[in-house]
Amino acid sequence: MDDVDSDEFKRRRRRRSVAIAWALAALVVLFFIVTLVRLGGNVADRTF
Repeated sequence: MDDVDSDEFKRRRRRRSVAIAWALAALVVLFFIVTLVRLGGNVADRTF
């Protein structure tokens, strides 16, 4: 494997890693929003 292939491989791996990171971040946001929607107005009514 020469330097050109190695650079291309690194570039593709980096792009794939960034895509996976964005997908995970989107799932975290989705779960957070779903949790807020499911709790609804009960969040403000909690007493400690």
